[in-house]
Amino acid sequence: MTINVRDLRKWKTEGKNFTMLTAYDYTTARWLDRAGIPLLLVGDSLGMTMLGYSDTLSVTMDDMVRHAGAVVRGAPNALVIGDMPFMAYHASAEDAIHNAGRFLQEARVQAVKMEGGGRVIEYTKQLTSMGIPVMGHLGLTPTFVNQFGGYRVQGRSDEAAEQILEDAKALEQSGAFAVVLEGIPSPLGQRVTEALTVPTIGIGAGPHCDAQVLVIQDVLGLNPDHVAKFVRQYAKLGEAIEAAAKQFDQDVRNGAFPTPEHEYSAR
Repeated sequence: MTINVRDLRKWKTEGKNFTMLTAYDYTTARWLDRAGIPLLLVGDSLGMTMLGYSDTLSVTMDDMVRHAGAVVRGAPNALVIGDMPFMAYHASAEDAIHNAGRFLQEARVQAVKMEGGGRVIEYTKQLTSMGIPVMGHLGLTPTFVNQFGGYRVQGRSDEAAEQILEDAKALEQSGAFAVVLEGIPSPLGQRVTEALTVPTIGIGAGPHCDAQVLVIQDVLGLNPDHVAKFVRQYAKLGEAIEAAAKQFDQDVRNGAFPTPEHEYSAR
């Protein structure tokens, strides 16, 4: 059965924790859908995980729509959310409406995600009034990395914490069906979670959120670079890929591959 936004609020009411993982391609989406992961986020983190950029700022809507469409085709049972990239909604409400519409119409995702409070709260109200489900995102919001001066924990001061709490309430009132909380202190994650009737989805926000999200490359041990402290690696597939590639290279060099049973005519 395909997951929809109403299921999430029901799960929160029932006290049922759930998961979200990022996905950027058809094959990964197929496996995650088979694993029963209910939410798949096509994150603008694909700029780093798939395209090799140093941050998310270079990702375009064309990039996002292409990858999101592949994920939707691979995961017929999951709720797939498209992450609105930098400058997709920063200039005007018209841009937000147009680009969110592209996600639903071209990629066929079921919802979009936008980072921040401020004008995003009004954009959320406008999009949801047009039938476009919106997931909020507060705390450490990667498109604001230059303003933050790097990837730093947010909401440490009383004033900053209150602002995140108020923004979360405003996003809920504007129609957001869930709010991602990233890189904030655990007690603040708990406060926001208890204050909302829609679910919170934490990433580096403590154990009290209604759901947890991680980047799939981190979960699978595919990230060859720095791994954040809040990440748990559930596999070491990067090492397995390296070993398999080395073995293939060695077999070809030694004449051990291909053998007659690997020839096309043998099938």
